[in-house]
Amino acid sequence: MVQSDPKLRLPTSDELPCSDDTPVDNENQNFIPNLLLFLLKFIWGNRSDWFFGVDMGIYHTTGVSPLVPVVPDGFLSLGVERHRRERLRKSYVVWEENEVVPIFALEIVSLTPGGEYDKKMEVYAKLGVLYYVVYNPEYWQRDRHQPFEVYRLVDGEYQLQIGEPYWMSEINLGIGRAPYWDGEVEIESLYWYDKQGNRYLTAEERAQQAQQQLERYRQLFGELPES
Repeated sequence: MVQSDPKLRLPTSDELPCSDDTPVDNENQNFIPNLLLFLLKFIWGNRSDWFFGVDMGIYHTTGVSPLVPVVPDGFLSLGVERHRRERLRKSYVVWEENEVVPIFALEIVSLTPGGEYDKKMEVYAKLGVLYYVVYNPEYWQRDRHQPFEVYRLVDGEYQLQIGEPYWMSEINLGIGRAPYWDGEVEIESLYWYDKQGNRYLTAEERAQQAQQQLERYRQLFGELPES
């Protein structure tokens, strides 16, 4: 847990920019974090103690200045209000969240290297983010890394983990890659998984699954009885 200096006058979220205004340069940087968010709304629909941010600045006091945020493509915090009662979050300000830092951060590597394997990794380690995922499907050979890497913070340093989907016991979720059908095009995406390694389905997949079950019922028993 990050402790703020009580003598330091820290700005409020209203006084801080909500983004670093750095544009994303590939579609995955928007699509994948939002897919993970929408899946969480289904998986944890009855919980109110989590927040998942997409392309949102995290302000903290472990860097060169509390006015300089780190902006992951996606991040997850546990033990915080899902919806702030007074107002929606413009950014994630650690000193306004009872010093709760994110437990998970996601970076999707783009055409222009953004320090995912060095500068940002150092920031997340110093901040205390337990799990750090780097997704690099296009430029992994350039960067001499694997397309999908999960790091866990151990004694202040990130250690590369093995296995996919990778189970994160402290979050009670796994993460890994799987295809996603976007219209008539199949693309690769990241998904959440349960402890048994089963992928959580999207709303469209659940609707399709329900329709298939209905069709099987009709084939076996005829039309459903009227209510």
